[in-house]
Amino acid sequence: MSIAIVTGGASGIGRAIATSLVARGDTVVVTDIDTEGAGRVADKLNTLGTGQAASARLDVTDADAVNDLYKGVKGDHGRLDLVFNNAGIAIGGLAEELTLDHWNRAIDINLKGVVHGVHAAYPIMLEQGGGHIVNTASLAGLVPMPIGIPYTATKHAVVGLSLGLRAEAAGRGVKVSVVCPSFVDTPLLHNVNPGLPETALSGDATGDIAKAAPGLYTTQKLARDIMRGIARNQALIVAPAYGRAAWRGVRLNPGLAVRAAQIAVDRVRGGKN
Repeated sequence: MSIAIVTGGASGIGRAIATSLVARGDTVVVTDIDTEGAGRVADKLNTLGTGQAASARLDVTDADAVNDLYKGVKGDHGRLDLVFNNAGIAIGGLAEELTLDHWNRAIDINLKGVVHGVHAAYPIMLEQGGGHIVNTASLAGLVPMPIGIPYTATKHAVVGLSLGLRAEAAGRGVKVSVVCPSFVDTPLLHNVNPGLPETALSGDATGDIAKAAPGLYTTQKLARDIMRGIARNQALIVAPAYGRAAWRGVRLNPGLAVRAAQIAVDRVRGGKN
């Protein structure tokens, strides 16, 4: 049985991860800025009759709050085995539409939220001599994804952070993995740029994404891939298969990948004119 924390656990990928953990018998603290949503998920998970779940409100942009919660879980359970720094926000729009508010929100949640989680969890795991940090990035952290470059930039940063930390941590008993899914059917895609100035992709972007992707992957299938990747201690957990194919394509022919991305830009610009 592992003791785990999942941020952004009230919905989407976080909820699916928490469900998989409890289903196998782990104890999970489901955290989210949505207090009621996290509580509902934890209550549901406690009906599975296997592991256990608790909930807590957590704003990952608040470094002190993250640190206090992670230390609190370690104090309550005596250890902290798994941390999923998963909370994120979807930012979309052409570069000329984006304001600094779009950039700052993406950096604060998608990047600094992970930084805060790593900063809190890593010392705990070093002290106890083991643990596994799993950071959620995106296929956008591996390939050139336009029409949302603040999102792309932060996800590339999370990949770099994770792989660099993995190299440092390898000799000290701490494992680090980064999850890079392609388009997944989560509430994020239905609420792009929440509370931010409107762009061509604001609101529900699933229709636009459907034109560019073979299909939305389910959170349940992604959680299965993540659990398998953790068991294998994979550095990069890339899913589904067409996401891995796109990643290989970028590595083999970066120029062709950029030209393919330009087609998506032309479609958005064409729809906007």
